[in-house]
Amino acid sequence: MLPKQRQCCGDEMVTRSAVIAIANQKGGVGKTTTALNLAAGLARLGYESLLVDLDPQSNSSLSFLDLRDIHASVYDWLVDNTISNDQVVYHTSFKGLDILPSRINLAKFESQMAGQFDAPYRVKDRLEGLRHRYKFVILDTPPTLGLITVNALVAASHVLIPIQSSYFALEGTDDLLETVEKVKARPNPSLRLLGVLVTLYDKRTTLSKDIYKQITEVFGMQVFRTTISKSVRLEESPAYKEPIFTFAPESSGAREYERLVQEVLSRV
Repeated sequence: MLPKQRQCCGDEMVTRSAVIAIANQKGGVGKTTTALNLAAGLARLGYESLLVDLDPQSNSSLSFLDLRDIHASVYDWLVDNTISNDQVVYHTSFKGLDILPSRINLAKFESQMAGQFDAPYRVKDRLEGLRHRYKFVILDTPPTLGLITVNALVAASHVLIPIQSSYFALEGTDDLLETVEKVKARPNPSLRLLGVLVTLYDKRTTLSKDIYKQITEVFGMQVFRTTISKSVRLEESPAYKEPIFTFAPESSGAREYERLVQEVLSRV
């Protein structure tokens, strides 16, 4: 069945949503896996959720949609004010979860915005017309600290940082935290660090345990108790266009993301 574009709803939510940016300028740390499964996990509990794909690689979008069915994407929405929200928001097959997809043309965003004074505020401004529909908006960001990630941090109420349990886990984290502090200093003083999530964790290895200890020494109580393990089922689920909760509901990955959702709910 083809995904349906979102039509304006009559039972719109009256409270403002929490907007959670999943950010780390390093690639391969589980940003997209976390974004799509966190959004699905929240929707699964009855919280209307919107997943916004801000990565030109479009991996979140490909996890739910066929690119041939995307007629307007987040790039069009950001650069053309005549594009309505209903033209870019799509229902997924997962109840309660909508997606605002990206395509490769999002890579042009930074050059397109050069010299425009409102460039860092585009996502925030356009989300204003959508936040009342959703309890949670999850922003999947690209592996850079460029204008798109800055837009996500300016628009967000919270930032969640996934860190891979590997030897170079904390490399580059200082740059991300510096960017977060700069955003908090001026355009978004209310931005909060929701937590640090250790991903690709292998409890069998001493290295993973040592890295987890290092991360907790740096971030303390901001580290989620939940860790996300390396999992073949988590890697396979996007290929079948399903979150882990429907693809492998009895898997360790599903149980871990269930626990993460509960921790997120206790912190927002």
